[in-house]
Amino acid sequence: MSDSSGVNRVRWVDLGSSDAAASRDFYAKLLGWEIEVNEDPQYGGYAIASHGGRQVAGIGPKMNPEAPTVWSLYIGCVDAEATGKAVEAAGGRVVMPAFDVGDQGRMAVFTDPSGAFISVWQSEGMGPFGSGGENQYGWAELNARGLAQDLPFYAAVFGWSAESSPMGEGQPDYTTFSSEGEPVAGAMEMNALIPEEVPSYWMAYFNVADVDGTFRRALDLGASEMVAPSEFPGGRFAIVADPQGAMFGLLRMAQP
Repeated sequence: MSDSSGVNRVRWVDLGSSDAAASRDFYAKLLGWEIEVNEDPQYGGYAIASHGGRQVAGIGPKMNPEAPTVWSLYIGCVDAEATGKAVEAAGGRVVMPAFDVGDQGRMAVFTDPSGAFISVWQSEGMGPFGSGGENQYGWAELNARGLAQDLPFYAAVFGWSAESSPMGEGQPDYTTFSSEGEPVAGAMEMNALIPEEVPSYWMAYFNVADVDGTFRRALDLGASEMVAPSEFPGGRFAIVADPQGAMFGLLRMAQP
């Protein structure tokens, strides 16, 4: 029986790592995740991380040895194959057509018009995604080279509306994507200071109680500083790269 919860919203996040065992150890120590590797060979050493009794992320070996270690975002969908057709019609590209993931569901991988990778998940047997709580997924953000071409794409494929807000002098506007009136992700034009060889990308943020303390602990565990803890209108954030090179954010929203 399919699970329609999370449709057109981030439904799952996972890490494809060059050293899955080391990645599991890093995130377990940093975020207190309990991580269990699925011993079934069809899942290729994929592990499920849980926190507070809820499944919060996956960690496994990279499917393509040549690919970088990255966090991937999965948008919930009703029909992964139909979504692939919508992606192509809207100017995106199908990288991996829809395929079964055991009895858990179906997935597919695409790139949007600016070249950022985005995946979809058509859930069948997998449990609900633990998100929004402490040490769980909190937000997704697109850094795009040519954001204007992506806005109609995400509207056509996932029905997302987009609203832009000024971020101050010298800063690109910040775009908030919403689904049925609920904010689901953010986006901005790639900073001109980022090297040209860096392609458009999506990045996951994890909610933490103490951005500064978690940031220092991440560095102690071998992570690299990308953006030091900083204030923004909605709270406080930092960005690091884990020891295998995957970037992710730490986030604490301001309390009302």
